[in-house]
Amino acid sequence: MPQAAIARPTADFTTQFAEDVRAGLEKPGQKELPSKYFYDDIGSALFEVICLLPEYGLTRAGERVLRRHAEEITARVAPPLVVAELGSGSGKKTRLILEAIARQQPTLYHPIEISRAALSMCEHELDQLGSVSVRGIETGYLDGLRKVAASRKRDQHLLVLFLGSSIGNFDRAPGEEFLRNIRAVLAPGDALLLATDLEKPAEQLIEAYDDSLGVTAAFNLNLLARINRELDGDFDLTRFRHAARYNERERRIEMHLRSTADQTVTIRRSDLSVTFRKDETIWTESSHKYAPEEIKEMARRTGFRCDGQWFDNEWPFAENLLLPV
Repeated sequence: MPQAAIARPTADFTTQFAEDVRAGLEKPGQKELPSKYFYDDIGSALFEVICLLPEYGLTRAGERVLRRHAEEITARVAPPLVVAELGSGSGKKTRLILEAIARQQPTLYHPIEISRAALSMCEHELDQLGSVSVRGIETGYLDGLRKVAASRKRDQHLLVLFLGSSIGNFDRAPGEEFLRNIRAVLAPGDALLLATDLEKPAEQLIEAYDDSLGVTAAFNLNLLARINRELDGDFDLTRFRHAARYNERERRIEMHLRSTADQTVTIRRSDLSVTFRKDETIWTESSHKYAPEEIKEMARRTGFRCDGQWFDNEWPFAENLLLPV
């Protein structure tokens, strides 16, 4: 049976949340909020529903690729393995990789999350998976990865999972810097399995990020509700609307929250009063899309070699195995 143990963060999460909200809403020009704060208990539950929506094919595409190719992917990384995942979510997609590895060896798996709710769901999802021990770490991605790398035994190789195309939430240059930071932690024999959502028609993407049931809208608006709950804010959610836009030049979907009126919002724990004009937006998330060859070049620029790519053609998507060079 897996053994679940969560390492709690030492930093004051609420203070950091308040500082990040203040910095984003005071930013000149385009107001912003960090997408990492979507995932409280409510946000994590809403995202699980989004993954089931017919319009949102990304999660199912990643699962199809792993269902078909998990054995081949994991066979390319030499045992013994320790697995660390950056942003595990519920752990459903990860099960396919862990099952493939556990057929060959007992496996230690570290989900790394800032969301306690996501870690709890991950533990529940994997608590019956034989030969796998789960040791969750509630902290930022890079801090958690460094902890895992420092704690492994000398002969163990590290397989890092970054699934769900979360790399697309970074702008391209910061995304490459993030990959360089991962590379700096890795040693010869380690590997990074990187999921990337591929380019597809803009109409298809808009439908995926603005679904007919309004679940994505609720997910986006919950970020304001979380600020109200945890930072003593007074956002009136009825005066904001979800908006999904495709930026053709940057090849990304952008999620925004649009103010429907001139209004002022107070957030007491951020010591902030912020004014919104009618139709002004808060940019809450980006989701960049890639071409297959672009991923290989990105790997080369960040200290990796792309050892293999596996594709889903129903919803263009790729799992990419990157090895440090």
